[in-house]
Amino acid sequence: MADLELSDLHGSLTDRALNSMNFLNEISHHYPEAISLAAGRPTEEFFALEDLHRYLELFAQYLRDQGYDEAAVRRTIFQYGRTKGIIQDLVARNLAIDEDIHVDPEAIVVTVGCQEAMVLTLRALRAGPDDVLLAIAPTYVGITGAARLVDLPVVPVGEEDDLAAVLKSVRAEGRRPRACYVMPDFANPSGLSMDLASRSRLLESAALENLLLLEDNPYGLFPAEGHQRMPTLKSLDTSRRVIYLGSFAKTGLPGARVGYVVADQTVGTGLLADELSKLKSMLTVNTSPVAQAVVGGKLLANDCSLVAANRRERAVYAANLQAITDGLAARFPNGEITWTVPAGGFFVVVTVPFPVDDALLAKSAHEYGVLWTPMSHFYDGDTPINALRLSCSAVTLDQIDAALNRLAAFITDQLVLSEGAELDL
Repeated sequence: MADLELSDLHGSLTDRALNSMNFLNEISHHYPEAISLAAGRPTEEFFALEDLHRYLELFAQYLRDQGYDEAAVRRTIFQYGRTKGIIQDLVARNLAIDEDIHVDPEAIVVTVGCQEAMVLTLRALRAGPDDVLLAIAPTYVGITGAARLVDLPVVPVGEEDDLAAVLKSVRAEGRRPRACYVMPDFANPSGLSMDLASRSRLLESAALENLLLLEDNPYGLFPAEGHQRMPTLKSLDTSRRVIYLGSFAKTGLPGARVGYVVADQTVGTGLLADELSKLKSMLTVNTSPVAQAVVGGKLLANDCSLVAANRRERAVYAANLQAITDGLAARFPNGEITWTVPAGGFFVVVTVPFPVDDALLAKSAHEYGVLWTPMSHFYDGDTPINALRLSCSAVTLDQIDAALNRLAAFITDQLVLSEGAELDL
């Protein structure tokens, strides 16, 4: 028998980031009766199987209108297709309409979810052992895991840190910062956003420091009630400093697994997108044309505006987010427990006076019937963090009310236990 030792396999397999992704995806299956405020999935309220057929037919008609005969239409949807994708024109139109981002469709690579876009981009940027990625902390675990796969160390940049100082320190150690990953709109996990002045300063710093910015924007279309959307970094970018990472998981449908990367930076006489497509040709070859056709059809059904396509979803998320923050205020009025009040998106971070880890999550799920996410999953290292993340996206208002009752009971009991342990000391 060919038995292998884990120590003889790639180091990423024992990395906490990779274990975190599986853990967070699977925890709900272990506790099916628990109400989940952990999942960042979009709402399923408006899913309809008949839409898939409608979107496919819309995309097929779009190809016919472009001059394709029936054989070419079938071939485009059924065959492997171009590595860069078959819907770049529609993605470019969507970016222009919804985000005021104007790019050549050839600068877009359609990927198997945004996760592939991250891996391709980091694989291209990681040229040598001294290269590092900067990331605003706390950081989405997916970018950390993608960096581990290509042996690219991640240097966290705290919200209070000065980027120039971090860059100076990293360079003084002989390391080369290639890019800084940032989620300016309703970030996962913090839920926080950058104001316009901060966005302008970040772009200025990137130009001054000769640094690329990786902008990830899965939640930007979902501001809360009374809040306006902010311009993306890419729309403000005048010097091609920003590589834009996009996904149709939250705004289209997650089951399609379609994302993209806008890489309009020049490499020689070509584009960075061309180089990324070379990498993709040896990874996934191409993104499923069937899935692309479904996403393309949804874009066509909404005149290429996902803002228009997601009006109902935005209302659900805004109401749910309000219910969570109002519900926390009603249950914890004395100030001992605090939480963020984001201007949109899916996530609220609750800060508690005791360490939060996976064992505590299992206890909450098993004994109290409520799931959430320990914030420690979004930081490097194994030190528990005194905070947890709640998600508002995949639950109803009734479920939120019940889940918050269970969470309040859990936190209250945990406070009593923590105080008792302190007295024992």
